[in-house]
Amino acid sequence: MKREETVSVVWSGAWVAERLGVGLVGDAELSALLGLALRRNPKRAHLLVSNVLGKHVPQSPQVVYDAGYGLGEQVRKLLGDEEAARAVVLGYAETATGLGHSVADGVELAPYLHSTRRPVDGVERAGGFEESHSHATSHLLLPEDPALLAGDGPLILVDDEFSTGNTVLNTIRDLHERYPRERYVIVALVDMRSEADRERFERFAQEIGARVDLVALASGTVRLPEGVLEKGQALVAEQEAIATRTAAVGGTGALARATSGDALRGESGPLAQAAAIDGAPGEALAGGAESGTRGASGEAASGGAGSAAHTRVELGWPSGVPDGGRHGFTPAHRAALEAALPGMAERTAEAVGRASRVLVLGFEELMYAPLRLGTALEQALDADVRYSTTTRSPVLAVDDPGYAIRTRLVFPAHDDPADGPGERYAYNVAGAGFDAVVAVVDSAADTAQLHAPDGLLAQLAAQVPHVVLAVVPSYVPQAPEATEAAEVPEAPERASMLPEPLRGPAFSSYAPDEVGWLLQDLSEVDLEAPTEEREEAIQSGGAHYAESLPVEYQPSAQYQELFKSALEISAARIARAVGTVTETVIAELPQRLRPGRDPHEPRPVLVSLARAGTPVGVLMRRWAQHRHGLDLPHYAVSIVRGRGIDANALRWLQQHHDPADVVFVDGWTGKGAITRELADALEEFEGFNPEIAVLADPGGCVRTYGTREDFLIPSACLNSTVSGLISRTVLRADLVGPNDFHGAKFYRELAGSDVSEHFLDTVAARFAEVATAVDAEVKELLAADRAPTWEGWAAVERISEEYGIHDVNLVKPGVGEATRVLLRRVPWKILAKRGAGADLDHVRLLAEQRGVPVEEVDELPYTCVGLIHPQYTRGATGADGKAVSAL
Repeated sequence: MKREETVSVVWSGAWVAERLGVGLVGDAELSALLGLALRRNPKRAHLLVSNVLGKHVPQSPQVVYDAGYGLGEQVRKLLGDEEAARAVVLGYAETATGLGHSVADGVELAPYLHSTRRPVDGVERAGGFEESHSHATSHLLLPEDPALLAGDGPLILVDDEFSTGNTVLNTIRDLHERYPRERYVIVALVDMRSEADRERFERFAQEIGARVDLVALASGTVRLPEGVLEKGQALVAEQEAIATRTAAVGGTGALARATSGDALRGESGPLAQAAAIDGAPGEALAGGAESGTRGASGEAASGGAGSAAHTRVELGWPSGVPDGGRHGFTPAHRAALEAALPGMAERTAEAVGRASRVLVLGFEELMYAPLRLGTALEQALDADVRYSTTTRSPVLAVDDPGYAIRTRLVFPAHDDPADGPGERYAYNVAGAGFDAVVAVVDSAADTAQLHAPDGLLAQLAAQVPHVVLAVVPSYVPQAPEATEAAEVPEAPERASMLPEPLRGPAFSSYAPDEVGWLLQDLSEVDLEAPTEEREEAIQSGGAHYAESLPVEYQPSAQYQELFKSALEISAARIARAVGTVTETVIAELPQRLRPGRDPHEPRPVLVSLARAGTPVGVLMRRWAQHRHGLDLPHYAVSIVRGRGIDANALRWLQQHHDPADVVFVDGWTGKGAITRELADALEEFEGFNPEIAVLADPGGCVRTYGTREDFLIPSACLNSTVSGLISRTVLRADLVGPNDFHGAKFYRELAGSDVSEHFLDTVAARFAEVATAVDAEVKELLAADRAPTWEGWAAVERISEEYGIHDVNLVKPGVGEATRVLLRRVPWKILAKRGAGADLDHVRLLAEQRGVPVEEVDELPYTCVGLIHPQYTRGATGADGKAVSAL
């Protein structure tokens, strides 16, 4: 029996919509199914908060279960009984574990498995994938029966929302290369993909030759205004500052927790009226004074040291039935659980007593067991029963009827998580008028941290008069030697299903059509170290320079202004070099075709060597559009000195393009080390041409170039802020697996200093005026002998000996390389060609700011050369990428 409640017309997404301009566009049901909140996550500003999922918003257990079960019935109808019996249902941790299990119940004939973030000793991993926007991204697949995922029947993938499709695509790539199948069914409460995401998914389905169906309760899109991520982060910071000030004031009704998450002991006081928001968004909150205290931010007060009193109920969980789908859950398990549910509900109802408003609170991935207990309690109790679960996802709480997350409880993790200790959260529990809460955890989480003074039970006891603890035994699969060997079909040999390129604005500040990054996003990994500390670590352990990143140095305001003025002066010269190298590439491409190919069929595929080559590749693409109306594909890949080019990126290019069409692009040459590196790496890959097209070739190392002058290329003057806010690339064994792209970081926080688009637009604006000069220059170049002279290499060897360095790797020739030495290495001195003018203004300023002498010399083939002192080996890396030993 349920209490009558007043339903408000306020949408639980109104607060965010008004402040950020975020909106839902689509089916009429969307606003009833979803509210909005703000993430405390640098990857995505908003959070779609489901009113029928049972995660963040307490809801009737039967409403939650029916939403998933009904979707499962639709899937069974779509597939037919015969195909449904051959299917496997896969849910996503942590949010959709209960939803996926409910879908499997609706399908009825199929086993269920959910991904997990909890590794289990003795259980072999059957797959894994990344959820790029999540707070915790790595998913594991740990079925007890290794044959569970090996069949060729339909795979049904279940998530709470289908926002971009990236998570599902990553899953299918990981599994399809092992066990290809002909059909996939995607199930979600809401389908919120953009049109571009839908088209991308259709292309992917065609690529793998499989049918992909989608089943959802509602569909639409999220309207995101420009700059929403930065605005969202600023709004979160503003609200947390308010929370901190309120906590500092203290007193009755004051905020009970600071933004640091450290518990503060609040005084009892009148309860601000709050609610458990129901399926209809914005439902009024009904509470009593005994429920607790909260402040304007929605942070809940914590209880005293003695507030962890609770009643433990012995559920009588059926023997042999798993606690969920972490290792698989079969129809036979389902039948055993259904038979045991009434008895478990009766015992729990006796422990709850005469409560009128009861919350069944699940635990992170343990969603299905408490959900089914909740549906049974609704039948056993004459009370209003609600269901939600704790979570590791950090969300801002705001006590406003138009905001989906009204309150939050904060407590330490209590299941010894593999990624270390951290905060966990329970949302919309405090102040919701519950007079009893049944906390359901598995036995692995029934730890001292759960019962600690600041643990979950104590936090609940401070808010709710009666706390009941129900512990479900954690299912432990039998050791492999104790199980009967299963015959698992051997996976066929297949090319790796590599992910789609990353694109802006999600990764980089470039427009999505300007470049696709064949990289993985490591933005959340701490990789930076001060230059001296980083180089010292490289030397002491023989570590490779690509395993870490230098601190992203941001030059002074004076230097930034110098960059802008230098760009205005050199823009036409850059535009001319861009036009010359692009026209040369287009003219010579037919000579690179394989026999039998129509010379009019292909178009160049530009592949920049990240990151210095990327702005050049974008400009070459713009030239081809401006001059020929060509829409050239453009990608950026990683190449690492001593370790070669990203082999997985080359495999991706082989799968999607004819290697004969690929033209590798870089910014400039110095000694020609990367030219040699690329040629060596491509020996293992048939069809690629190892020649590099560069904007400037002062070293005489290539035959396709825009100029051989050594002059200021403004994109060399800065770091990520002129390269789409992308870091140098990273190659480290614990971050980059055998089937992964190399990594890089997106420095979103530097958006205010970003001049990437300004650089491109300034140069492109000069294309028309240099067209005639480009035509004349290309005509001369095509008729000339452009064979590499390696003049620069000879000069570097001479300088190394003359200055007593005796190591060419400590000599960095050319304006671009000398600038890099000053920006992110440990420089000794700069050699400047006597009489060099404005091209070296920025070098002189940087040298002055870093206390590095500039020595003018005659007969220098470069405009300048940067030297790393042989005694300062912290800044020196050799041809193999490792530190040079001290001399």
